[in-house]
Amino acid sequence: MALSLPVSSQKDKHTISLQSDFLPLKPQCIPYNRNGSKNRKPKNLSISVSCSSLRIVRSPSLDKHVVKQNKIRFIQKLKTLLLSKPKHYMPIHVLSKCRSYLSLSKPRSLLSMIYRYPSIFELFRIPTPPTPFNATKSCTQLCVRLTPAAAALATQESNLKSAMSATLATKLQKLLMLSSHRRLLLTKLVHLIPDLGLPPNFRSRLCNDHPDKFKTVDTSYGRALELVSWDPHLANPLPSPEVQSLGLIVDRPLKFKHLRLRKGLNLKRRHRDFLIKLQELPEVCPYNTAVGDFPKESMEAEKRACGVVREVLGMMVEKRTLVDHLTHFRTDFGLPNKLRGMLVRHPELFYISLKGERDSVFLVEGYGDKGNLLEKDETSVIKEQLIGLVREGKRMRQDRRNQSINNEVVGYVATIDDHIDDDDTEDGLDSLLNFEDIGGDYEDFGSDEEDDEYYLSREGINFWIADGNVVNSEGKGASEPW
Repeated sequence: MALSLPVSSQKDKHTISLQSDFLPLKPQCIPYNRNGSKNRKPKNLSISVSCSSLRIVRSPSLDKHVVKQNKIRFIQKLKTLLLSKPKHYMPIHVLSKCRSYLSLSKPRSLLSMIYRYPSIFELFRIPTPPTPFNATKSCTQLCVRLTPAAAALATQESNLKSAMSATLATKLQKLLMLSSHRRLLLTKLVHLIPDLGLPPNFRSRLCNDHPDKFKTVDTSYGRALELVSWDPHLANPLPSPEVQSLGLIVDRPLKFKHLRLRKGLNLKRRHRDFLIKLQELPEVCPYNTAVGDFPKESMEAEKRACGVVREVLGMMVEKRTLVDHLTHFRTDFGLPNKLRGMLVRHPELFYISLKGERDSVFLVEGYGDKGNLLEKDETSVIKEQLIGLVREGKRMRQDRRNQSINNEVVGYVATIDDHIDDDDTEDGLDSLLNFEDIGGDYEDFGSDEEDDEYYLSREGINFWIADGNVVNSEGKGASEPW
């Protein structure tokens, strides 16, 4: 990295030569032909596609699923925390230490987020034991719990997942059959809990309830789930998309090679030829082939990697997950290091959504042309009911806001009437006190972007606070924790 300056003398003339590690030792000569232009490299006959030149075409019909999930992410995480406690409630001062898990930035108030969903969460106070500094005063602490409607929905979801224990165990068994060493760390499987539809207590219940399929073992990297028995009936991959019906009027062979793409997606000729050539390769079963069976970065290895990702996404409840979650299993499933580039390179199979803080990957064949999920899981119905509770809570907040504004206007009119004389003299102020216009302006506050600190400052801590009796929806006491 040092720069040397040797000086040589020839006939009293000093010559300074520069030598550096940054400069090549010999000058690079660029050959030219007779016409004076640079020699062109011979064309490469093999088909290759660079990911840097590919552009992701947005799909609003698929992006809306990510937006809907982001709106209820805080609800699902707080519900998981509450159900993990024996009595299904948590003090606010303890919950404030879980900001990183709830994905709450520091300026955002935790109480304001709880007030935003009055149909799902409710606040109540419980007495605390007296301290030596406060022996005579009775102290209480503020806690949060689920509303009876939300608690009943959580119980219904828990019972449904218990009934689906065999189906969920089959998903875990297929994941283990896809892995190279037939073993997956539990710390990695935790990332796929909500997408696979697994219960939060799957490590203590589901992993131990099916000893004929898998078992938990200790490894140098932590506890892992290991496959016990290989089921050949489960080693059947999803059918290839080109085998499915194309919806043609006349059933006859196509004159040109067909590539199934979603509506509004156009590819360059070089990219399309690459995907068609990949389709013409023999089928590769991701269950019966290993990573070392094909040369690295070959088309056969890429087709196997696409098959593995298709199998994983096909097990998801909504046929989608985060790209970051898939990267945790690159070494286990034999996926390439540039996994996101491979997903972008195959828009006929996958779609990358840029909505939210992290990118999501969709299995295209699992959705219709209008973005509707073709095969709905039973747990997806519970999610739709939860979204219905969120909408009900929004209506409750709007009604409370309108009632508060009307009370302000009525009180202001009564104050003005007390100061008006009984005579009918006109003072020219009637046009300034048109309260119908004021009410119309206040209706604009019903958007989703309003700040709930308005309610906190007006109603204080007594807004939406219940008593301290913790019961479930059936009135039989607290249910079993997760």
